[in-house]
Amino acid sequence: ALAKVAMRKAAEIVATARAQGEAPMLEPLLIESGWRAALEPEFKKGYFSGLQEFVRSEWKQTKTPIYPPADMVFRAFNTCGFERTRVVILGQDPYHGRGQAMGLCFSVPRGEKVPSSLINMYKELGTDLGCTRPNHGDLHKWTTQGVLLLNTALTVRDAQPNSHAKKGWEQFTDAAIRALSRNRTGVVFMLWGNSAKAKEALIDTKKHVVLKAAHPSGLSASRGFYGCKHFSKANEAIAKVGGAPIDWQID
Repeated sequence: ALAKVAMRKAAEIVATARAQGEAPMLEPLLIESGWRAALEPEFKKGYFSGLQEFVRSEWKQTKTPIYPPADMVFRAFNTCGFERTRVVILGQDPYHGRGQAMGLCFSVPRGEKVPSSLINMYKELGTDLGCTRPNHGDLHKWTTQGVLLLNTALTVRDAQPNSHAKKGWEQFTDAAIRALSRNRTGVVFMLWGNSAKAKEALIDTKKHVVLKAAHPSGLSASRGFYGCKHFSKANEAIAKVGGAPIDWQID
């Protein structure tokens, strides 16, 4: 319920700004109170001012669409509260095709073609836990159980992968990982591929569980993603701290 309220509030903020002929500010779009408290210091830093101005200028131009829609930029945080986060799956860049990005890494809205990386995740879920493959790619069911689906950059230009990389998003999402590491215990981090594995340096491995594997993309899935059993291993780690398992089956 809180997640729905947050998403509605974000949509209202965007609509109000647009009605005034403005691009929305980034900061108010982060609504979930735990994440706001954890990331408040970032809003005051110079890099965030630069990031906010860059993203707003991108939203103001009308030639090239920016993904995901503005109200979904912080969806990962707004739908998976700081205190409720039990598992973190790290992505890199939002999907850069029209209608694909929805603010949750690897996830696409119902009705969109399921991307190859997600197909490979479904295959691993099948062999690991016997999950059946759904006919869509909407992973929001995981977020309701405390799975943070976080990209390291949170916006992208249409058809231009990594176009918003190295503009400040990485510092912001690194701060989110650090905050979880510092203030929580027993979180499971799934790091797939070299970019994600590099984030292990931000995590206190004495307090948290880090699972590493190849990226699930078509090129590397057979080189160490298939057979990683991260989904069952996450549930084993959660059980050790007395938590209920994640139901990984997407319906």
